[in-house]
Amino acid sequence: MDYRKCAQEIYDLVGKRDNLVSAAHCATRLRLVTNDNSKVNIKKLEDVDGVKGVFSSNGQLQIILGTGTVNKVYDEFLSISGMTAATKADVKAAAAAKQPLPFRMVKALGDVFVPILPAIVAAGLLMGILNGLVLIWPDLEKSSTYEILSMFSNAAFTFLPIIVAVSAARVFGGNIFLGAVIGMIMVHPSLLNAWNVAAELEAGHQIPQADVWFGLYKINMTGYQGHVIPVIISVWFMCFLEKRLHKIVPEMIDLFVTPLVTVLVTGYLTLTIFGPVFAQLEEWVLVGIQWIIKIPYGIGAAIAGAVYPLTVVCGIHHMYNTVEARMLSVPGGYNTWMPIASSANFAQGAACFAVAVKSKDKKFKSLAMPSSFSAFLGITEPAIFGVNLRLMKPLICGMIGGAVGAAVGSMLGIGATAYGVTGLFGFLTASDFIWQYAIMLAVSFVISFTLSFILHKDKPKEEEAEEAPELPEITCEKGKVYAPIKGNVIASAQIPDETFAAGVLGEGVGIEPELGVVYAPFDGEISSTTDTKHAIGISSPDGLELLIHVGVNTVAMNGDGFELFVAEGDTVKAGQKLMTFDIDKIKAAGYSTTTAVLVTNSDDYAGLDIAEGGCSPLDCVITVKE
Repeated sequence: MDYRKCAQEIYDLVGKRDNLVSAAHCATRLRLVTNDNSKVNIKKLEDVDGVKGVFSSNGQLQIILGTGTVNKVYDEFLSISGMTAATKADVKAAAAAKQPLPFRMVKALGDVFVPILPAIVAAGLLMGILNGLVLIWPDLEKSSTYEILSMFSNAAFTFLPIIVAVSAARVFGGNIFLGAVIGMIMVHPSLLNAWNVAAELEAGHQIPQADVWFGLYKINMTGYQGHVIPVIISVWFMCFLEKRLHKIVPEMIDLFVTPLVTVLVTGYLTLTIFGPVFAQLEEWVLVGIQWIIKIPYGIGAAIAGAVYPLTVVCGIHHMYNTVEARMLSVPGGYNTWMPIASSANFAQGAACFAVAVKSKDKKFKSLAMPSSFSAFLGITEPAIFGVNLRLMKPLICGMIGGAVGAAVGSMLGIGATAYGVTGLFGFLTASDFIWQYAIMLAVSFVISFTLSFILHKDKPKEEEAEEAPELPEITCEKGKVYAPIKGNVIASAQIPDETFAAGVLGEGVGIEPELGVVYAPFDGEISSTTDTKHAIGISSPDGLELLIHVGVNTVAMNGDGFELFVAEGDTVKAGQKLMTFDIDKIKAAGYSTTTAVLVTNSDDYAGLDIAEGGCSPLDCVITVKE
């Protein structure tokens, strides 16, 4: 085919350069991010010679071209468009920027808070340890050592706006030191410390005020200790203003003018508009959430505990850090959200642990056991994505146990001195509620473990996979494709991917692997490999072209868990090892391991004879009809 003609037509039909954000490719697809999808003529794109299908997914326009072809069309596309090659990570980031505003806002919150968690965790754990030591040794509280360590433990919370401002500036692409200045302005000693406002009012003192905007209204001259949302909004505006100024201010004076104007304008708007408005909104949100979790008899906490794992699945659970930080901003205040999250996490770990105990599948047991221990320490993604969500029943059992545990925790009045720590480590931050916290975790564990243990049943399992066999040489017959992987062979229509199932890339089979080893299915030449190592193209001397694509959407793993033993252009013999892949790692990442084995030029043949059922790499699974 004429690769340049194909690339030119695609370029024209997607709206040309003005409508393109980034471009990359995987083993079979050209992946584009556009400014406006309405400018893309999808119907005509599907008619372009060489294009086998078009669809949109996760903000990306994916144009299916097939193995080998996509590389050549991509090179021509870059030449025509003048764009530079982007990685799949770049395209993913660009696509994320095109997501709806609520999703981007939640993601931004997570991006701001995740990097600062170590600082908060360190401070919170130290605070918990000190509280525990004081219970054992009351006189410690009168010592200079306690005074010094107490200063260490509350430093991160005292200057939280500065830490948040630096992280937010990094996320929004601004100067992190200018971001730090905005954070410092918000907790400047000239402002009344926010934690002292209540005491000043009780003493009958007036809160200092200032006229702003030429006397239009007055603001309280109070700091923003413990606040989060006003800081993030202010730094977002700062970054926006700074980047705009860099574009319009002449280079000769940019170094002086841009920082000056950025700090002056942002600082004034922060103290007069952003701070007062968003601090009040933040207060209302906090009051609302606290009202929900304080619904009598633990009902509100139970709802939150049940829903929490679903927010982990959606990747939006980091938004709770905002709520927790605000709870801790009140002098002497406790983080009452932590026990809810801890109960939910511990319950998911217990449900996963029940599967590990009951399952007779050694490979699945080896995945579930460490995943459950990770959840007990507060990291639930391996348990949720690797086990519970796949089996579904353990996920539901964990949600039930988490709901009951959270309700118990609420009724016992548990609170923590930090956030970012749950599970067994939570004892350190809930040191004032040791036995209550233990009861809550015990309730969560027992209910989740019991329900999951009762309901879990191993799927009817084929015999356990043995070690990768040493394969004898195979006498290849023309037009025959041997199974490249040991496993269960299914029709291509059953592959859990629309493109593969529809035969867009060619007819063939799917294989549900038992062993993570890919062998050459016939004598031939490696026609293509991918940077992410998950797909291989191979051509036979008589013209048969085959794609071996391990897993579904495994391109997103960026090669993690895959190892290639061949390169493009290598000559291989049937039965030769081409690749290894980690089945458990693919499953833990939430992807299907079903491997597509497709004859990409199946249109050149009268048909294919497909063998289904269990197979070893010596078995013929596809025979082409001339």
